Amino acid sequence: MIKTAFRFSVLFTLIFILFTACKKDKASTPSTPTTATRAELTKDSIFLYAKEVYLWNDALPSYDFFNPRAYKAYSTDLENFNAELFAITQLKINPLTNKAYEYSSSDPTSPKYSYIEDLVASGKIAYKNEKSSVDLDGKGDDFGYSLALVGSNTNYKIYFQYTSPGSPCALVGLGRGDYIDTINGQTIGTNFTSEQSFINAAINATTITLGGKKKSGATYSVALTQTKYTSSPIYKDTIIEVGSKKIGYMAYARFSDTNNSEAALTNVFAKFSSGNVTDLVIDLRYNGGGYVSSAEHLINLISPTSANGKVMFIETFNSLMQSGKATILKNQPLTDQNGDIQYSNGKMVTYADVSYSIADNTYNIVKEGSLNNITKVVFITSDRTASASELVINSLRPYVDVKTVGETSYGKPVGFFPIRIGKYDIYMSLFSSKNASGQGDYYAGFTPDAERADDVTRDFGNPSEICFASAISYINSGVFTASTSNQTMSINGVSKSVSSVSIKDVFNPAAFKGMIHTPRKKN
Repeated sequence: MIKTAFRFSVLFTLIFILFTACKKDKASTPSTPTTATRAELTKDSIFLYAKEVYLWNDALPSYDFFNPRAYKAYSTDLENFNAELFAITQLKINPLTNKAYEYSSSDPTSPKYSYIEDLVASGKIAYKNEKSSVDLDGKGDDFGYSLALVGSNTNYKIYFQYTSPGSPCALVGLGRGDYIDTINGQTIGTNFTSEQSFINAAINATTITLGGKKKSGATYSVALTQTKYTSSPIYKDTIIEVGSKKIGYMAYARFSDTNNSEAALTNVFAKFSSGNVTDLVIDLRYNGGGYVSSAEHLINLISPTSANGKVMFIETFNSLMQSGKATILKNQPLTDQNGDIQYSNGKMVTYADVSYSIADNTYNIVKEGSLNNITKVVFITSDRTASASELVINSLRPYVDVKTVGETSYGKPVGFFPIRIGKYDIYMSLFSSKNASGQGDYYAGFTPDAERADDVTRDFGNPSEICFASAISYINSGVFTASTSNQTMSINGVSKSVSSVSIKDVFNPAAFKGMIHTPRKKN
């Protein structure tokens, strides 16, 4: 969200960057023409920044060989900038896959991690430039739902995977486990192929009327209007007792900024502590990451007292960055989570004033809260579990019995901070992370210890929900229950084998996948 108080400082920043970026471009590319369009200078800047700060800059050729200004096949500047960024990100090959580290199997024409945001088009001109329906300061502007089809093409229901706290959908009492069978007065559920266009148009509009049945069995019919709201990052928290175990469960939506996440996480863990929780299930199946500072807070809350002061994780930048020779960063003002430019002794601080050495980017555990005796932590994951979520899982492994249940996670052991060029923020992979045992490089994601279906027919924290039930079993007995072949879901009161039921996304709102972290300033 834009803060009125610093709009003028942001305007100054943009002017500063435009000026300095142009100067840098011309000084660094003497073989190029002395006159150029703004778009050509932006292309130059994208490449020149990548040459110095991109994690895999060792794979980049010279400016003349790469020729960034040649990227002009598309009708808009942003399309051409994205084409250039894609070319940059496909040069470093992962020897384990023989494909680029940033190759995306789900979208082979776009980088898996890096992207560009048009700040003017998005209406955002601050540090929080996330591509998501609810951004990393907890601000939403939609109905607040994610939807999945359960059943078959000719006999299905559309279930809520989640509804964002504070959203129009949540405020009328709808949530995970409830289903939709009418949209704008039209009954759906008999032929998804023919009904899909109607459904897509309706759920992407600004108003909608939904009807169906809640998990309680009660029917509902509600009219919703898309609106702005502030959302808690906690979908659900609860404590359940199984034998001698007290299990704390938390479904966490995103690693939002300190203002949105810190108190929310602290309060949940205070409940866990007062409830004498012995083990944890942390549900990150829809959590694409966010701020590393919030990930650190969660790690500090979960970690045992014996881990206090030990290494949490290590961030590694490219060798040029580590040696402090990425001088192009002097053109980038250092901002905080609120988007405010930082000053020291009356001088604007830049990213060149930050240390990128391994020693200064080794982060240690600082135990927080009074939950000290956790023995097991099970994380629920899916292919939407990414980046800062994976950082938490990996960082805790040396100190706690950590297991994962659900689906293979996204696979993003890299992070970034924004490089602002004109009216664009460039998010390119800048650092990789490893835990205290040197484990990292999980580019293929974390394969779950127990592969389980996402049981959208049951609410978060329901002990019968397939993933949670399997996690409970491991905590209680050391064995995961229910193999994939004999998992069942209750569909309209009838128990059906998961293998015979189609479960697929119908509406998966844009979600930020990333790990934003500003390294430490030099002393």
